[in-house]
Amino acid sequence: MATIKQAASEFLAKKRIAVTGVSRHGGNHGGNFVYQRLRQRGYEVFAVNPNADRVEGDRCYHDLKSIPGGVQAVVIGTRPQVAEETMRECDELGIKHVWMHRSFGAGSVSDKATGYGRAHGITVIDGGCPLMFEPTSDRGHRVMRTVATLTGNAPKRV
Repeated sequence: MATIKQAASEFLAKKRIAVTGVSRHGGNHGGNFVYQRLRQRGYEVFAVNPNADRVEGDRCYHDLKSIPGGVQAVVIGTRPQVAEETMRECDELGIKHVWMHRSFGAGSVSDKATGYGRAHGITVIDGGCPLMFEPTSDRGHRVMRTVATLTGNAPKRV
């Protein structure tokens, strides 16, 4: 098993990333914040929400298979109950890097989704946030990484 730092580095080396669960209402929703920061850091990022056509002023896709040219990695920012379905879609599309977002509480992490993904050769980061690691982090997120690791909301190994 890789350390979360190694897995995060590999994940963030991908430049085409989808973020599921981005809210059409914007604001400080976790998925929206991740989407915005990845975009600001130069990633080609795609919002995914089955109930929205536009998010953050950008085109929004109803599912992963609708993204032209596909993606290399996915951040799951939905309810945990939806994560397994998303993981299955990632497997069908050959996406091998998935991050289930969780800072505090349950977040988007699903044990079933994690098990399914790993059984199908997907590198699954089951907790924490991509913004806790370079090149997307900031001081606040680095502090959150320490707290999330201590509380078990971010894994030490994946």
